[in-house]
Amino acid sequence: MVRGRRQARNRDNHKAAPPLESAHAPHLAMTPRDPAPALPPDSRAAHSTPSERWPSAAPPLGEVLPPPLDPAVPRSHTPADQNNPGAPMRQSPEKHPFRGRNFYGRLKGKTLRPMQQEYLDQDLKPLAPAGVSFTDNPQRTRVDPAAWFADPRPLWLEVGFGGGEHLVHQATLNPGVGIIGCEPYINGVAMLLGKIRDAGVENLRIHAGDVRDLFEVLPDACLTRAFLLYPDPWPKKRHHRRRFVTPEHLVPLARVLAPGAQLRVATDIPDYVRQTMKEVPPAGFTCLNPARVDWYAPWPDWISTRYEQKALREGRTPHYLTFERNAA
Repeated sequence: MVRGRRQARNRDNHKAAPPLESAHAPHLAMTPRDPAPALPPDSRAAHSTPSERWPSAAPPLGEVLPPPLDPAVPRSHTPADQNNPGAPMRQSPEKHPFRGRNFYGRLKGKTLRPMQQEYLDQDLKPLAPAGVSFTDNPQRTRVDPAAWFADPRPLWLEVGFGGGEHLVHQATLNPGVGIIGCEPYINGVAMLLGKIRDAGVENLRIHAGDVRDLFEVLPDACLTRAFLLYPDPWPKKRHHRRRFVTPEHLVPLARVLAPGAQLRVATDIPDYVRQTMKEVPPAGFTCLNPARVDWYAPWPDWISTRYEQKALREGRTPHYLTFERNAA
């Protein structure tokens, strides 16, 4: 009997509910079985169901998504429609500047001031080295860096120039040298362009991107000096592989440095010093100041950067390491 009464109550509870009415709009009275009111045409996309937004052959359990990008194909060299090999390539490599390579770090910080945006719009393109970006050189053929300057001259490279203080300083001291700076952080690029205007130097070329773009297209032994100044320390142990002083970066750097070329490294992180002393010599370099006591004296032509000033304010000690590229 108890079971029979419980089943009867359940049947009563599941009877159809009476029509629902609104005190403000009785004409909208509807029962649960009534169809939903029609939506205006401009709102159908926002309220449509997956089966309405996608073809009727879509599986009922989820939406049909576009096919994923093939990880084996460089991102900026992927057709807009992988199902149609004849489709045009994506025309904006800047949106995918690393083409499937791992990149760790910021690309942009605070909103640029109007003057900084003007620097980027007016000054960056004339200073960009031809044949380095994927747009200029999709086949990644080797370039002649001497053509970037008015005459043949020694070429130097600064990897990650930050705000550009050191880069402009070296360009001012060495007008007969062509100096190339690489920096993916666009706010730092804008700061550098302002300094270039103020200093009036003309022997700089700027790649606003990953230095590996440059390594891909430079010929062997074309650089006579390189700077790595206060690179991102990546202090956590599991992130040490992201540091620049790993074979992924040091081997191509060694290829483009001529025998006898200098590599200067400045850092305020003791563990970065440890990894630098461990990784750089096997890549084809000899340390010119291996004694610890010599790590604290800056180079004669050194200018303290804003990153170094921050390190000093926070009580960290700068270290200056000098390496020479071995003969092949």
